[in-house]
Amino acid sequence: MNYTTQMDAAKKGIITEEMRIVAEKEKMKVEELRNLIAEGKVVIPANKNHKTLSPEGIGQGLRTKINVNLGISKDCCNMEKELDKVKIALDMKAEAIMDLSNYGKTEDLRKKIINMSTAMLGTVPVYDAIGFYEKELKDITVDEFFKVVEKHGEDGVDFITIHAGLNRETAETFKRNKRLTNIVSRGGSLLFAWMELNKAENPFYEYYDRLLDICEKYDITISLGDACRPGSIKDATDASQIKELIVLGELTKRAWERNVQVMIEGPGHMPINEIQANMILEKKLCHGAPFYVLGPLVTDIAPGYDHITSAIGGAIAAASGADFLCYVTPAEHLRLPNVEDMKEGIIASKIAAHAADIAKGIKGAIEWDNAMSKARAELDWEKMFELSIDEEKARRYREESLPEHADSCTMCGKMCAVRTMKKVLNNENLNM
Repeated sequence: MNYTTQMDAAKKGIITEEMRIVAEKEKMKVEELRNLIAEGKVVIPANKNHKTLSPEGIGQGLRTKINVNLGISKDCCNMEKELDKVKIALDMKAEAIMDLSNYGKTEDLRKKIINMSTAMLGTVPVYDAIGFYEKELKDITVDEFFKVVEKHGEDGVDFITIHAGLNRETAETFKRNKRLTNIVSRGGSLLFAWMELNKAENPFYEYYDRLLDICEKYDITISLGDACRPGSIKDATDASQIKELIVLGELTKRAWERNVQVMIEGPGHMPINEIQANMILEKKLCHGAPFYVLGPLVTDIAPGYDHITSAIGGAIAAASGADFLCYVTPAEHLRLPNVEDMKEGIIASKIAAHAADIAKGIKGAIEWDNAMSKARAELDWEKMFELSIDEEKARRYREESLPEHADSCTMCGKMCAVRTMKKVLNNENLNM
């Protein structure tokens, strides 16, 4: 039986090879996974032209996945450095990479990433349009926007961020409701500017069926972008954000009618006490579609430490229903991340994702922690290192400060509670 997309196959009762791989990774029955894909509650972003992909699922009942952003800009246009980041992201087992290149002819970098990446690849085609055509934003035509989307599909991009929810009506809501930080989404701001300069509707909203044609052709998952995501704590959960979310829910249903897979992108900056409600609201308004969040960053005052503010919000968001975390690095709001920034961002996001998976009861999540606790109780340092989320750092910290007693550490030495209890319960001499 033929099928066009993973969702089309799922609705027809077909188990694809991608479904089998994901089900095995998730320790889930493949029929259960197929049903969730058919309902739109799980997506497998897997472009037909991405031949090196190791498929992953995103959505209900699955492990929380993380995404790593990279790409060249006018000020930092070293392609080799970005390819080094790709290799590190893959080594650190990030499930997704987004190429956010926004300068020059980005096709070469995109193709190189696709050819080497086992992780799914995402892009924001509107970033590419300005450099691709070497034209002013105002002068890019509707056809030209869609030609770039088609090109990304041909190249093998698995998911694309499209800010289709920022229509004229949403834009008017934004204008009527003053924000502290306006529109902070780069793609959203570009489309808002194009709409204002041309006195026209957002082409991705007005010609949404044309977008669906392309996505269905290549099985590209649409990540419906949050152009109106809050860029400050003050702007969280405001009229613009909620208005756009309502539109995204409507667009989700239209995509599903065409068997196109959909994710919804979410905030942004948000107080801790609003995160859970936002996750519930997204799932309700967008009919259970997987939720992809940037952070949320829970405070605005920590430049240089936003991987931490993001991990706090990300853990709460994912525990409350978010399915996919976009990493944030210590360089957020300051500069293009370097390799060390990227590593710190990945680790912080992985910690947040895993903490949420424990809370959600994801199969196999807590077993990792139980194994670490057992190794600690047994003072099995080698096992502790092997189980560490960052083995290199754990080993380095240990080696930098070795204790007198090898079974303890230099924090407590002989007074180590674990050491004391182990020796007492085994009738051993505490002084040995």
